[in-house]
Amino acid sequence: MELCRDVFLRKMADYGTAWRILRPESITDQIYIKAQRIRSIEEKGVKKVDEDPRGEFIGIVNYAIIGLVQLELKPSDKELDPVRASEMYDQWFNKAKMLMEAKNHDYGEAWRNMRISSYTDLILMKLKRTKQIEDNKGQTQVSEGIDANYLDMINYAVFALIKTEFE
Repeated sequence: MELCRDVFLRKMADYGTAWRILRPESITDQIYIKAQRIRSIEEKGVKKVDEDPRGEFIGIVNYAIIGLVQLELKPSDKELDPVRASEMYDQWFNKAKMLMEAKNHDYGEAWRNMRISSYTDLILMKLKRTKQIEDNKGQTQVSEGIDANYLDMINYAVFALIKTEFE
């Protein structure tokens, strides 16, 4: 969490909250670009841009949190106070963490036996679902909404970061 938060805060110091202009659909597409790059590197085994998948997983976490903030506040051309942006970041990350802990209990820490490439695929699947929900103007019949998909993307990316950093 601290790794992702540090990147978020440093980028906010550089760019402010320019991301406030983004519609949720644009955020979903930004996450897609990052997940697709990870998958491409996994499949090709080579990268031509000197940025590793670790940074892309951090980006997925941070953009998904930005997406949750945007769903809550709606896009705006007005900057968000940095203190408020940090507070909202922490609130959404903590919500994702609580969800992760609950699911971790129920699933018996199955994530520990999964491959990082599976997290990438699951994030891409969640992105496809999110795009479909966005195309349906946020309406679902029996499925969770966009926010639940963003929360799951955060958690899959965090699992990948844990495995990358500590294994």
